[in-house]
Amino acid sequence: MSAADGPGLTDALFRRVVDDPDSDGGLPEAARAVEPGSFLRHVAALSASKIADGLIDPKLVLSWLLTHVGAGPFWVGLLVPVRESGALLPQLLTTPWITAAPVRKWFWAGGSAVQGICAGAIALAGLTLSGATAGAVIVALLSVLALARSVCSASYKDVLGKTVGKSRRGTATGFASSAAAALVIVFALVLLSGLAERFVVVTAALLLAAAFWLIAAAVMATLAEVRSDAGEVAGVGWGQFRLLRDDPQLARFIVVRSLLVGTALAPPYFLLLRPDTALNQLGALVLASAVASLVSAYVWGRLSDRSSRRVLMYAGLAGGAVLSLVVALALTGWVTVTGVIPVALFGLMIAYQGVRLGRSTHLVDMAEGDDRAPYTALSNTIVGLVLIVAGGLFAAVGEVSVPLVIALFAVMCWAAAALAVGLDEVQSDG
Repeated sequence: MSAADGPGLTDALFRRVVDDPDSDGGLPEAARAVEPGSFLRHVAALSASKIADGLIDPKLVLSWLLTHVGAGPFWVGLLVPVRESGALLPQLLTTPWITAAPVRKWFWAGGSAVQGICAGAIALAGLTLSGATAGAVIVALLSVLALARSVCSASYKDVLGKTVGKSRRGTATGFASSAAAALVIVFALVLLSGLAERFVVVTAALLLAAAFWLIAAAVMATLAEVRSDAGEVAGVGWGQFRLLRDDPQLARFIVVRSLLVGTALAPPYFLLLRPDTALNQLGALVLASAVASLVSAYVWGRLSDRSSRRVLMYAGLAGGAVLSLVVALALTGWVTVTGVIPVALFGLMIAYQGVRLGRSTHLVDMAEGDDRAPYTALSNTIVGLVLIVAGGLFAAVGEVSVPLVIALFAVMCWAAAALAVGLDEVQSDG
């Protein structure tokens, strides 16, 4: 997969799927020489990781599993906060270890391998345990998985920035998201088909997730990453908070990203609008989420390479529109119509894909060199705190009114879109 060997399949694929393949993209010559192979390795590893994410999805799949084994609402309610905040909060502490290493792909590869081991253990727990014991063990395993994911997240943007050029990074992540969605759609169709008992399908999906994470680790280990001068790294750990003062654009970006967390937190509240039928719609909900990723991720990725600022604006507007529509449907009673919740989830997940790809590309392109890891860690840590606080507050409000929670998410998305107008066009720099 090396471009150094001259034109070939790797180079042809690279040129076919990216914009401006002949620009250096801000890469040093050594990284530029092997960029086509690096690009495809990123697509392969990230595709496998995203397939695993879709197969183990705490919002849908693990929630169903814990309900099936009788774990109780307490443990089910912990899944999303543990998964989301656990993947973000530790990064402020793990980043110094990552930035001290001259080669950082091993952190991503190691984190992916640990996620695979945890996924396999969760499948085993689902097969052998029940009740609160199953809930406690699975949530504990998910917390370890989330910690490993935090290491992957903190290292990935830096590795991507070192090996794939600007104007091509969003395409790599978007392509991987769309490719992964196709496999998750197959999973959803199997659930809908009724060919096998749902518990058997879910358990098999968890074991497949474990395999895909291990494959992703193996692929990333083969990436040709140029060594960094770790001695020049500064401002890691708690001192990273000074970056909020030094870079107003980073502060604005974090506020925008924090306001957009509603696109991730809202799906469980969609289910609470019709809890009587939610578990029977697992296949339809997984299908809606996967199809949304398939049809939108690659497009969002390409748009992000042109203007991640606009992608964040558009995703905020789309999320606000979908959430506002769901509130209206809930208040008028139309939400009880069969198929409405999966269709609404489809619309929200399109917006969510825009948020994910826009924020990732924007952060990589706004930061330069060794600033990427500190910027990523600070952003993820703050958003992790927001998720914990917001998750608790919205859960309390949800006891009073679920439509009110969804309406608050909508307001947050509208506000994020407005604030995103003031972000810099980072893709136009260099």
